[in-house]
Amino acid sequence: MKYTNFLLAGFVSTSIAVWAQPTPPKANDSTTPLHALQPDYPVPYGSPKVEDVTKVLNRVYTYLDAVTPMQVIDKQTKQEIKDFGKFNENAILKPGDFRLTSYEWGVTYAGMLLASEATGDARYADYTNKRFAFLNSITPYFRPQVQANPKANTPLRAMLAPHALDDAGAMCAAMIKAVRAGSIKADLRPQIDTYINYIQTKEYRLADGTLARNRPQPNTLWLDDLFMAIPALAQMGKLTGDQKYFDEAVKQVMLFSKRMFNKEKGLYMHGWVEGMDVHPEFHWARANGWAIMTKVELLDVLPENHPGRAAILDLLRAHAKGLAACQSGSGFWHQLLDRNDSYLETSATAIYAYSIARAINRGWLDGLAYAPMTMLAWNAVSTKVNAEGQVEGTCVGTGMAFDPAFYYHRPINVFAAHGYGPVLLAGAEVINLLKKKSFEINDSSLQLTEKR
Repeated sequence: MKYTNFLLAGFVSTSIAVWAQPTPPKANDSTTPLHALQPDYPVPYGSPKVEDVTKVLNRVYTYLDAVTPMQVIDKQTKQEIKDFGKFNENAILKPGDFRLTSYEWGVTYAGMLLASEATGDARYADYTNKRFAFLNSITPYFRPQVQANPKANTPLRAMLAPHALDDAGAMCAAMIKAVRAGSIKADLRPQIDTYINYIQTKEYRLADGTLARNRPQPNTLWLDDLFMAIPALAQMGKLTGDQKYFDEAVKQVMLFSKRMFNKEKGLYMHGWVEGMDVHPEFHWARANGWAIMTKVELLDVLPENHPGRAAILDLLRAHAKGLAACQSGSGFWHQLLDRNDSYLETSATAIYAYSIARAINRGWLDGLAYAPMTMLAWNAVSTKVNAEGQVEGTCVGTGMAFDPAFYYHRPINVFAAHGYGPVLLAGAEVINLLKKKSFEINDSSLQLTEKR
């Protein structure tokens, strides 16, 4: 009984003590600095650390190095072919997760080169150089097969007999960058010349010389084709010193922009068809990415005194302003830039992060205005690189259309190769930006400060 009374007394005293404690003041404007409350951001907010960006790049590299083998095999026996003296009709490149000769992989090769430059890690450049050397070494083996049937679905058809800008431009630009970097011993010039010859002399054109396609309608311009041709021409101008390549590159940008750039919105339409009175404007995100990246890649090598340089700079600034107005609060851009009910897309967001960061680093865009949104974009992209190193949220290959449903419902897939090169480029250029600029959280928002 005494023990029971003791417990009861203890409970009562404890209850009274708890009841007697003062109630914390209610959070309101008088008691709490509400402006300092931590928002619930959907992606990391603020300036990333170089080491954190590097970790993301390392995951991508490790994955890609493992899933893009460099072997020729017999497609029936699956055995590696090592004797290239006699052609085996069953010869194919050993399948991996991605093709080694696509335009998407041209972007990836360029991304690896830039990542190596930004991080100082030679593995990235080795990835590109080893695969270029491998592809270059087996072209003699496959050349007779392609010469016998240039339209055959053979492993190196796109290299030996390109029949679209997709086959030529991005791979060509990356090869020239590898040559200019001086770290590849293979003689890539014959292959570079094959690509440039296609772009210059074989691709279909409108009467005024604009690079065009005859699909899905006759005399159609695809905004994507700016990137599929112009960076290669610009790099060739830098490699050779021949003014004609720069002139052609500037001409094409201006011809496309005259027809496809909406000055009021600061955005490009995806497709344009000669002879149409009305052009339904679908501002597809990745195509706009190819367009702004094209201008950045061109300005990188275009001589300062070229008469077209000022016009390209003006277009870059107008386009960047239009894109900035469309960025979502999560840092991503939408599949259709000006339609906020379309899904958020990774590859375009990465391309914008790269292009705008590089433009800031080169002094073409005001970092005070554009650097915080660039960091937000990278932070968003970094959340889409999973533990395995795969890039999530990337739209698959996309043609052009004149209805919204087509764009709204394009699938996304980790094997959409379009996401990997842009992520490498974005991460590398963000590292360069972090090395050049300082950031701080000032009054809760990310701000650019003076150079370190």
